[in-house]
Amino acid sequence: MIFVHGFSGSGQQFETQARRLASNGYRAEFIEAHEYDSLFVENTRDEVFASLDQRIARLRAKARKDKVDLVAHSLGTGLMQEYLRSSPERAAAVAHYVNLDGATSADQPGGVPTLAVWGEGSTARAVGGATNVYFSGQSHTQVVTSAETFAEIFRFLTGRAPRTTAIVPRRHARLSGRAVLFPANVGADGARLEIYRVDPRTGDRRTRRPEAVFHITGDGSWGPFKADGGAHYEFALVWGPASTHHLYFQPFLRTDDLVRLLTSRPGEGPASQVETGDGHSAMTISRQKEWWGDQGGAGDSLRINGREVLNAANTPRAKRAIGIFTYDAGKDGVTDLSAPIPVFAAQPFLTGIDVFMPAGTRRPLSVVSRPRGGAGRVDALMVPAWPSSEHRISVQFNDHLQEARR
Repeated sequence: MIFVHGFSGSGQQFETQARRLASNGYRAEFIEAHEYDSLFVENTRDEVFASLDQRIARLRAKARKDKVDLVAHSLGTGLMQEYLRSSPERAAAVAHYVNLDGATSADQPGGVPTLAVWGEGSTARAVGGATNVYFSGQSHTQVVTSAETFAEIFRFLTGRAPRTTAIVPRRHARLSGRAVLFPANVGADGARLEIYRVDPRTGDRRTRRPEAVFHITGDGSWGPFKADGGAHYEFALVWGPASTHHLYFQPFLRTDDLVRLLTSRPGEGPASQVETGDGHSAMTISRQKEWWGDQGGAGDSLRINGREVLNAANTPRAKRAIGIFTYDAGKDGVTDLSAPIPVFAAQPFLTGIDVFMPAGTRRPLSVVSRPRGGAGRVDALMVPAWPSSEHRISVQFNDHLQEARR
């Protein structure tokens, strides 16, 4: 199976579904993501198609199968519809196509059997001749990652319901992925990746020496790393003596080959717009399910050091924000939640929030999410208060509510 992302996306959007598939018998090493620069600066559409040809051929040989299944989201659906129609040979190599909340079509692209899943918006959208399913209560990225979508995909591909829509935990996990420059998906060439197991109560490293070190070159691939599926880890991308990007995740639960470390070179990319200093931290918080700050009890809660930071101004449902840049705007030591930070709010799927987070103290930063639909359940991550002058922090929450094992 190959996943093709949308605008500013990556394989990260399919990470949860890949683990659900593996929980239902799929082999993780046969699930891949095809990534590209959605601004088409680093690649052309023809180059994206040519590299997909190569990926499909390699994966077919690796799995000893005649065909692959293809899943695409948003901008990726337009690309894949064009790809499947571009030649009979390309369409013949695809057994099933899944079109997630993207382009409509009068017919099934290339004649390939198609499932189309649609989120909030018009129910007039459709792919002709396909199985069309509508989840009007789900947002654009949520449609990719939800358990409901997974059940539809699995049934479409196999003709039966999945045994479970949960991620079945495994003690021993293999982690691998890519460290890439956001949003171009170019490898973070020149960085050094250090992986540390951390204390979930503080985010502090359990040992001075990392459990693994990878030197990032080429397309940014790293791994495999033998992990404990229930443990918390820090992924530190070291760019030099004065610049480290610290990335924190919830436990991976089981083998995951789609771990994406989204970063930028020091002084470049979106992070270059963040105001930094010795006395305060800067943190990017993400989840592959939009943050809703204007839906009351039907929305989300996100607290930093005990303070609610989501509201109707900075994370309205219509914004479809999955990435939140938080830092002390103006470097005035004051939190101001009255309006989003314009430079980030102007970007698709991003927002910015002015939050003062004292740095350089022994007290960690507390980040607590209460996801909508979770019956009050909370997810919490504690991370060290690294000074933003030399350190960047990224925190990624799960997009799923882990159901009881069935």
